[in-house]
Formats: sequence, structure tokens, C-alpha cells
Amino acid sequence: MKLYKTKSGIIIEKKNNFYLINEDWESFVNDDTLFEKTNQFTAALGEDDNSLINEVLAPIGSNQELWACGVTYFRSKVGRQEESKAAGGSDFYAKVYEAERPEIFFKSTPHRIVGHGAKVCIRKDSTWDVPEPELTLVVTSSGKIVGYTIGNDMSSRSIEGENPLYLPQAKTYDGCASLGPCIYVTEKPLDIKTIIYLEIKRDNKKVFEG
Repeated sequence: MKLYKTKSGIIIEKKNNFYLINEDWESFVNDDTLFEKTNQFTAALGEDDNSLINEVLAPIGSNQELWACGVTYFRSKVGRQEESKAAGGSDFYAKVYEAERPEIFFKSTPHRIVGHGAKVCIRKDSTWDVPEPELTLVVTSSGKIVGYTIGNDMSSRSIEGENPLYLPQAKTYDGCASLGPCIYVTEKPLDIKTIIYLEIKRDNKKVFEG
């Protein structure tokens, strides 16, 4: 099932059928039984059509936060080491890749996040900026993963590479991330062998897929 946050309310998509519910987003999503609850709503409501999915908002509430994990694979480790070598920070990335405690950092408050199709931003004082497509987990206040969405973690490589302590400046600013278009709600966690497919288009031309 999929959940869309829209200006009209919450839209549930299930088996190509659509249901509009008038519920508070944060209260609805922050529930360890989200899958079961969403199923119950669809059983009790009449079907609508997909024209309800308009003015889609970023699937995050005003009191929720976006956090991110860094140096999660070997190429990321090597890349960050190379970028920060001149500043003497390469050892930090080498150590965190092997450490028991992962690199988890605060990414953004909701008002700095844009939704599906909106424009992300880069810093004026940055000379090298990259989008970072991410599998994004929806986690309740008790720590349970109840869904997934797509995230774009915009980052300033030039600022972070200058000094690892500049990470907050490289990561957090207006329009620094995008989320959406929806939350994919599953009964069980995704299989660890799940394949993620990505296409990058520029001026409507495919420049990368994999």
C-alpha cells in the first residue's frame, strides 16, 4: 500500500484503488500497527479515483525530523577519504566505516524539505554539489520501521571535504532534501536482497540507469 500526503488529506492507494481519509498525518503514520490500520480504513471506505492525488506534499509532519546515515558502503568511504585528505580528515571516514557506532547525522527539519517534483537547492558558497538518492525509512517514535520512501540528500562536497566538522553546513540549509512522492507501507520489512532501480534524466533525456 501507498500513503500520499496531499492538501486534501491522506490518500491511501491499494491495488490501484484510492481512498481519501481525514486524519492528522503525524498521528496516523506514527503507529507501530500502520499496515493493519491502513488496511482497516480501506475496508471501511468507498473507493475514489486517482484524481485525488494532486498537490502532493512531502510525506513528513511538522514535528517530525529527517536523519541520515553516512559512509554506508566502501566506495563512499574511499570517496570521503580522498576529498578530506588535504584537510587531514581522511582518518575519520576510515574509522567510522569500521566502527560499531554508525555515522548518523541530523539532516533537516520539515520546513527545509521539498516534496516530489519540487526544486531542491544548493548553497551559494559551495563549488561542488551532488544529489544523493536514498532509500528512506519511516520510523515510529518506538523505533519500528513501518514504511519506506525516496529521499534526495543534497550535499556540498566542497564544504564537507574542506573539514569534516563542516558537515552540518554541507548538509542542512533551505531546500536541502526532497522526499516522496509517497510512503510505501509493508506488512514486513523489505527483503535485504531487494533491488533498487534508478533512472536519471536531464532535459527529459536519460543520462543514467542502474
